[in-house]
Amino acid sequence: MSDDLISKKDLLDLAGISYGQLYRWKRKDLIPEDWFIRKSTFTGQETFFPKVKILERINKIQMMKENLSLDELADMFSPNIADLQLEKDELIKRNIVSNTVIDYYLEIEKGGPEFNFSRILEVYVLEKLLQSGEINLDEGKMLLQVLLDNKSLIKQKSAELVITRKLGVSSCFLIINTESFHFERGTKIVAQLSLMACMEEIKSKLL
Repeated sequence: MSDDLISKKDLLDLAGISYGQLYRWKRKDLIPEDWFIRKSTFTGQETFFPKVKILERINKIQMMKENLSLDELADMFSPNIADLQLEKDELIKRNIVSNTVIDYYLEIEKGGPEFNFSRILEVYVLEKLLQSGEINLDEGKMLLQVLLDNKSLIKQKSAELVITRKLGVSSCFLIINTESFHFERGTKIVAQLSLMACMEEIKSKLL
């Protein structure tokens, strides 16, 4: 079995949780349905999970459930925050974005100083990748255009942003519901980012 997957039995042992807890969290949408992967093995059908994602999620749930109810956690892990509006200065104050990056974003995006969650996600992704040094300003402009052109897709649970570079030429992709992808030889993956993980990081800063 792939090293990227972990069986349900091994997960329960490793995380120290019960079968009941796991499925209660699933019913509350704390763990996405598509992380429960059914596969045939020599003993029959078994359930597997994406190892890194599920262990990170369970760790977050266990750390935060002392202070938040399951319903509050579900709201945090949900891909939607309806009616959220924050001013530019509030985003800077909460360390979601820097003044320099938000000004660069507004220069490209041409919107006003009030941000809904969709715009917060866009500027946060831009901030994250520019500050890490993984991309330059031109690549930032390119990735922002991809996000702006695909607003209806970026809140899907499996959306991932991938930036590649080959012979000095960069490309940006928004990938939905894909377990793996492959590029031609010589292509370097510069950055790969789960938009759902970014949403959760933003929500944790807002709580």
